[in-house]
Amino acid sequence: MRVIGVTKGFGPEEVQAARQAGLTDLGENYSAELLAKALVEGNDDGVVWHFLGAVQRNKVAQLAPLVGVWQSVARESEGDRIARFAPGARVLVQVETTGLPGRNGCRPSAAGELVSRLGELGLEVRGLMTVAAPGESAAKESFELLARLADRLGLEERSMGMSDDLEAGVAAGSTMVRIGRALFGARPPATAA
Repeated sequence: MRVIGVTKGFGPEEVQAARQAGLTDLGENYSAELLAKALVEGNDDGVVWHFLGAVQRNKVAQLAPLVGVWQSVARESEGDRIARFAPGARVLVQVETTGLPGRNGCRPSAAGELVSRLGELGLEVRGLMTVAAPGESAAKESFELLARLADRLGLEERSMGMSDDLEAGVAAGSTMVRIGRALFGARPPATAA
Protein backbone atom coordinates (compact mmCIF):
# COMPACT_ATOMS: atom_id res chain seq x y z
CA MET A 1 0.00 0.00 0.00
CA ARG A 2 1.18 3.50 -0.82
CA VAL A 3 0.93 6.52 1.43
CA ILE A 4 0.17 9.72 -0.45
CA GLY A 5 1.44 12.66 1.60
CA VAL A 6 -1.14 15.42 1.12
CA THR A 7 0.51 18.81 1.55
CA LYS A 8 -2.61 20.91 0.88
CA GLY A 9 -2.29 24.20 2.73
CA PHE A 10 1.34 23.59 3.67
CA GLY A 11 4.44 25.13 2.16
CA PRO A 12 7.46 23.69 0.38
CA GLU A 13 9.14 22.95 3.72
CA GLU A 14 6.64 20.16 4.40
CA VAL A 15 7.20 18.79 0.90
CA GLN A 16 10.93 18.67 1.58
CA ALA A 17 10.35 17.04 4.99
CA ALA A 18 8.14 14.40 3.37
CA ARG A 19 10.81 13.69 0.77
CA GLN A 20 13.52 13.44 3.45
CA ALA A 21 11.31 10.94 5.30
CA GLY A 22 11.18 8.80 2.15
CA LEU A 23 7.76 9.67 0.73
CA THR A 24 7.75 9.68 -3.06
CA ASP A 25 3.99 10.06 -3.59
CA LEU A 26 2.66 13.54 -2.82
CA GLY A 27 -0.84 14.86 -3.34
CA GLU A 28 -2.41 18.24 -3.91
CA ASN A 29 -6.01 19.39 -4.21
CA TYR A 30 -5.37 22.77 -5.82
CA SER A 31 -3.60 23.36 -9.10
CA ALA A 32 -1.81 26.55 -7.96
CA GLU A 33 -0.33 24.75 -4.93
CA LEU A 34 0.80 21.76 -6.97
CA LEU A 35 2.42 24.01 -9.59
CA ALA A 36 4.25 26.08 -6.98
CA LYS A 37 5.48 23.09 -4.97
CA ALA A 38 6.51 21.04 -7.98
CA LEU A 39 8.55 23.94 -9.31
CA VAL A 40 10.33 24.38 -5.97
CA GLU A 41 10.87 20.67 -5.52
CA GLY A 42 11.87 20.03 -9.11
CA ASN A 43 10.48 17.33 -11.31
CA ASP A 44 13.54 15.08 -11.45
CA ASP A 45 13.82 13.68 -7.94
CA GLY A 46 11.38 10.79 -8.05
CA VAL A 47 8.28 12.59 -6.75
CA VAL A 48 4.99 11.31 -8.16
CA TRP A 49 2.42 14.10 -7.86
CA HIS A 50 -1.19 12.97 -7.39
CA PHE A 51 -3.84 15.51 -8.31
CA LEU A 52 -6.67 15.02 -5.80
CA GLY A 53 -9.01 17.93 -6.37
CA ALA A 54 -11.84 18.44 -8.81
CA VAL A 55 -10.33 18.60 -12.28
CA GLN A 56 -10.67 22.06 -13.77
CA ARG A 57 -10.31 21.62 -17.50
CA ASN A 58 -8.69 25.05 -17.93
CA LYS A 59 -5.81 24.01 -15.61
CA VAL A 60 -5.01 20.63 -17.20
CA ALA A 61 -2.47 21.94 -19.74
CA GLN A 62 -0.35 23.48 -16.95
CA LEU A 63 -0.62 20.44 -14.70
CA ALA A 64 -0.12 17.74 -17.35
CA PRO A 65 3.71 17.74 -17.34
CA LEU A 66 3.80 17.41 -13.54
CA VAL A 67 0.94 15.11 -12.52
CA GLY A 68 1.78 11.42 -12.31
CA VAL A 69 -1.68 10.26 -11.24
CA TRP A 70 -4.99 12.08 -11.69
CA GLN A 71 -7.02 10.70 -8.76
CA SER A 72 -10.25 12.59 -9.22
CA VAL A 73 -11.55 12.09 -12.75
CA ALA A 74 -15.33 12.19 -12.48
CA ARG A 75 -16.46 13.08 -16.03
CA GLU A 76 -15.59 12.10 -19.56
CA SER A 77 -14.93 15.76 -20.45
CA GLU A 78 -12.17 15.86 -17.81
CA GLY A 79 -10.62 12.71 -19.23
CA ASP A 80 -10.84 14.12 -22.74
CA ARG A 81 -8.87 17.18 -21.66
CA ILE A 82 -6.27 15.09 -19.80
CA ALA A 83 -5.86 12.80 -22.84
CA ARG A 84 -5.26 15.84 -25.03
CA PHE A 85 -2.38 17.18 -22.91
CA ALA A 86 -1.10 13.96 -21.30
CA PRO A 87 -1.78 11.01 -23.62
CA GLY A 88 -1.70 7.72 -21.74
CA ALA A 89 -1.89 9.41 -18.33
CA ARG A 90 -2.62 7.30 -15.26
CA VAL A 91 -6.04 8.10 -13.81
CA LEU A 92 -8.40 6.96 -11.09
CA VAL A 93 -12.14 7.44 -11.43
CA GLN A 94 -13.61 9.26 -8.45
CA VAL A 95 -16.82 7.61 -7.31
CA GLU A 96 -19.27 9.43 -5.06
CA THR A 97 -20.25 6.75 -2.55
CA THR A 98 -21.96 8.86 0.13
CA GLY A 99 -25.11 10.25 -1.44
CA LEU A 100 -24.29 13.63 0.14
CA PRO A 101 -25.03 16.69 -2.01
CA GLY A 102 -22.19 18.69 -3.54
CA ARG A 103 -19.66 15.86 -3.55
CA ASN A 104 -17.39 15.28 -6.55
CA GLY A 105 -17.50 11.93 -8.29
CA CYS A 106 -19.59 9.85 -10.62
CA ARG A 107 -22.41 7.63 -9.36
CA PRO A 108 -21.40 4.03 -8.72
CA SER A 109 -23.79 2.91 -11.46
CA ALA A 110 -21.96 5.15 -13.98
CA ALA A 111 -18.41 4.09 -13.05
CA GLY A 112 -18.14 1.19 -15.49
CA GLU A 113 -19.16 3.33 -18.47
CA LEU A 114 -16.76 6.11 -17.44
CA VAL A 115 -13.89 3.64 -17.04
CA SER A 116 -14.60 2.32 -20.55
CA ARG A 117 -14.79 5.78 -22.11
CA LEU A 118 -11.55 6.91 -20.44
CA GLY A 119 -9.82 3.79 -21.74
CA GLU A 120 -11.11 4.57 -25.24
CA LEU A 121 -9.52 8.01 -24.90
CA GLY A 122 -6.17 6.29 -24.37
CA LEU A 123 -5.90 6.92 -20.64
CA GLU A 124 -4.52 4.27 -18.30
CA VAL A 125 -7.38 3.75 -15.85
CA ARG A 126 -5.67 2.21 -12.82
CA GLY A 127 -8.53 2.17 -10.35
CA LEU A 128 -11.11 4.03 -8.31
CA MET A 129 -11.04 6.68 -5.60
CA THR A 130 -13.60 7.88 -3.08
CA VAL A 131 -13.95 10.27 -0.17
CA ALA A 132 -16.13 8.74 2.55
CA ALA A 133 -18.73 10.45 4.65
CA PRO A 134 -17.71 11.23 8.25
CA GLY A 135 -18.15 8.48 10.79
CA GLU A 136 -16.75 4.98 11.13
CA SER A 137 -19.77 3.05 9.85
CA ALA A 138 -20.31 5.45 6.91
CA ALA A 139 -16.64 5.17 5.94
CA LYS A 140 -16.75 1.39 6.14
CA GLU A 141 -19.84 1.29 3.93
CA SER A 142 -18.32 3.67 1.34
CA PHE A 143 -15.05 1.78 1.18
CA GLU A 144 -16.65 -1.65 0.92
CA LEU A 145 -18.84 -0.37 -1.93
CA LEU A 146 -15.80 1.00 -3.76
CA ALA A 147 -13.83 -2.23 -3.26
CA ARG A 148 -16.68 -4.33 -4.68
CA LEU A 149 -16.98 -1.99 -7.65
CA ALA A 150 -13.23 -2.11 -8.32
CA ASP A 151 -13.32 -5.92 -8.15
CA ARG A 152 -16.26 -6.06 -10.56
CA LEU A 153 -14.45 -3.76 -13.01
CA GLY A 154 -11.14 -5.61 -12.66
CA LEU A 155 -9.28 -2.53 -11.41
CA GLU A 156 -6.19 -2.85 -9.24
CA GLU A 157 -5.99 0.49 -7.42
CA ARG A 158 -8.36 1.59 -4.66
CA SER A 159 -7.61 5.00 -3.20
CA MET A 160 -9.58 4.94 0.04
CA GLY A 161 -8.86 6.50 3.39
CA MET A 162 -7.58 9.78 4.75
CA SER A 163 -6.31 10.89 8.17
CA ASP A 164 -9.63 10.29 9.97
CA ASP A 165 -10.64 7.02 8.30
CA LEU A 166 -7.48 5.36 7.06
CA GLU A 167 -8.02 2.25 9.22
CA ALA A 168 -11.40 1.63 7.57
CA GLY A 169 -9.81 2.14 4.15
CA VAL A 170 -7.03 -0.33 4.89
CA ALA A 171 -9.51 -2.87 6.27
CA ALA A 172 -11.55 -2.61 3.04
CA GLY A 173 -8.49 -3.23 0.84
CA SER A 174 -7.15 0.22 0.03
CA THR A 175 -3.99 0.29 -2.07
CA MET A 176 -3.47 4.04 -1.45
CA VAL A 177 -4.24 6.21 1.56
CA ARG A 178 -4.17 10.01 1.31
CA ILE A 179 -2.73 11.40 4.54
CA GLY A 180 -2.32 15.07 5.40
CA ARG A 181 -3.04 16.08 9.01
CA ALA A 182 -1.84 12.77 10.44
CA LEU A 183 1.58 13.40 8.87
CA PHE A 184 1.95 17.18 8.97
CA GLY A 185 -0.37 18.33 11.75
CA ALA A 186 -3.21 20.82 11.57
CA ARG A 187 -3.33 22.85 8.38
CA PRO A 188 -2.22 26.45 8.75
CA PRO A 189 -5.00 29.02 8.39
CA ALA A 190 -5.63 30.13 4.83
CA THR A 191 -4.18 33.50 3.94
CA ALA A 192 -6.09 36.07 1.94
CA ALA A 193 -4.69 36.59 -1.53
